Amino acid sequence: MKKFFKIIVFLFLGLNFTFAQKIDTARIVNCDMGSAMTKKGRMFVFWGWNRGFFTRSDIHFKGADYDFVLHDVVARDRPSDLSWDYINPGEVSIPQFNFRLGYFLKDNLALVIAQDHMKYVMDQDQTVKLTGKIGNPTYAAMVSNGEVNLKDEKFLTFEHTDGLNYVNAGLEKYKTLSSKKNVDIVWSYGGGVGVMFPKSNVKLFGNERSDRFHVAGFGADARTNINFIFWKHWMLRVEGKYGYINMFDIKSTLNNNPDKAMQDFLYAQINAGIGYTFNTKK
Repeated sequence: MKKFFKIIVFLFLGLNFTFAQKIDTARIVNCDMGSAMTKKGRMFVFWGWNRGFFTRSDIHFKGADYDFVLHDVVARDRPSDLSWDYINPGEVSIPQFNFRLGYFLKDNLALVIAQDHMKYVMDQDQTVKLTGKIGNPTYAAMVSNGEVNLKDEKFLTFEHTDGLNYVNAGLEKYKTLSSKKNVDIVWSYGGGVGVMFPKSNVKLFGNERSDRFHVAGFGADARTNINFIFWKHWMLRVEGKYGYINMFDIKSTLNNNPDKAMQDFLYAQINAGIGYTFNTKK
């Protein structure tokens, strides 16, 4: 799976580079001046929704009487059912969402502050390899031939559903592809880095569930998007991104014990939504 994601990211970056090199400026209508959206001093806000895809990962659990690794754990996202929550002001943070605030430092280059609210849920119906030690004989007995079946939820439930929060800052380079009277089409690419601030729901060995926000690690991403700007202000955006997440301090117990979990993985994300762009200069 990781090889597959590596192939995807090389294609992703390669296509961006090729596309950037091969855009024929003669075919871009009225773009010498660029889109009004991409001028220095402009800002935009964006709200959208995402689907996420994760590579398998090794999850390392460490505590007073245990130190073990679950290998090649499968997890998926958890999109909310289509409902009014997607547009209800009091519930919009429940679905998997994306927020962006961008400012153009100069023409065609924006600093973007963002939050990606993804959700990561370990599949329960799987048997995984386990290496290491478990001091509790009840849970040590659940390991058979170096493997543990997670289906009955007695050994472990593990998810970042409130959520897998990636708070980040990045730079995005913009290129106007078409500029008409009431519709601009603008393409961008870039990358970002940030901190992981998940609310991890973990229940290990029958202990009370740990469920709290915590700075757990860091992330990095590469991204590209296409934007449709209507009447110089309203924006529709579709974005694809690929990134790496490393969480080395996941709280695995409810109290402030030294117990923790660690994992890292690659992810891909598709998101879409609406935004508004405006000028900060008179």
